[in-house]
This record gives sequence, structure tokens and C-alpha cells, in this order.
Amino acid sequence: MICIRTNRLGLGRIIVTPAAARAMKDAKEMPAMFLAQHVRDKFPDGEAVSDGRLMSAYLTSNGVILWIITEADRSATTILLPE
Repeated sequence: MICIRTNRLGLGRIIVTPAAARAMKDAKEMPAMFLAQHVRDKFPDGEAVSDGRLMSAYLTSNGVILWIITEADRSATTILLPE
């Protein structure tokens, strides 16, 4: 698991699961690309799921689905695979 501390974008600590990191590496894509899109798509208004978290879904160039979830309190954002 990769953890990066940042509050610059209101994302909190960035967490990337090993499977998501592998999928991005295989596609030669960086987490920052998906995080930037998540910020553009969801902030400042946000499209919250029922508990206040923000969720986005993206495809890597290899067709792997990535989920990005920002916690309701904006303390952490996680990039993971749906499974």
C-alpha cells in the first residue's frame, strides 16, 4: 500500500492499494492523473454517496476499473480496484 500525505486538494492522505498500483503501472499511468480527474469531477460540490464520501470510477488504458473514494471528513482518499 502506498500512502502520501496531502491536504492541498482537500483529499487528505492518499492511499493506493497494491492491486491498483499494479494496474496503473501495467497501463503506464500515474495516480496523479486519476486524482486530478477526481478533483475536477467531484470538487467543490461533489457527488457524494449516501454517507458523504465522494466516489469516482475510471478506466486505465488497459481497461481496468479503478475506484477513487474520498472520505466524508476529507481525511483520506483511496485508489482501489472494485474487487
